Amino acid sequence: MRQDTTIVSPATARGAVAIIANRRGELLLHLCDDLPGKIAWPDHWSVLGGGCDPGEDRATAIVRELDEEAGLSVDDLTELFEIRDEHGSGQLITFFAASWEGDETTLPLAEGVKPQFFGPEHLGILTIPPFIRDGINRYLATRPA
Repeated sequence: MRQDTTIVSPATARGAVAIIANRRGELLLHLCDDLPGKIAWPDHWSVLGGGCDPGEDRATAIVRELDEEAGLSVDDLTELFEIRDEHGSGQLITFFAASWEGDETTLPLAEGVKPQFFGPEHLGILTIPPFIRDGINRYLATRPA
C-alpha cells in the first residue's frame, strides 16, 4: 500500500482489495507488518489491496496494488461488493475476486511478512480485520459448494 500525503476524509477515502482463490478453494492472504500507527490492522492476516490514489478508480487501484504488493497479475478480476472499514481506516473498500494458481512462496512481497493460501476451514483461527472477515464470509457464501 502506497502512503499518500493527500489528506482525505475517511468518509470519502476509497480502497480496493482482492479475494484470490486457487482451484482447491484456498484463499490467498498475507500477514501484515507489525507496525502500529503506520498501517491499518498491523499483525493481522488480510487480502491484498490498498487505498486508491486521488482520482484513481477502484479497478485500476486493485490492479496497481496487486502488482506493487506482490508482483501479481490476474486476468479474471471481478468486482463483488463494498464494505466500510468501520473500526480501522474508515475507508469504503471495494472487494474484487480473482483466481491464481501460482506458488505463493515465490511472490516478491513488497509489504507484509508473508503470503499464504488457506483453506476456508482454517480461517477461523486467524486474526483477520473484521471488515475483511465479513467480505470473505460474503464471498464464501456465494461460492458453489
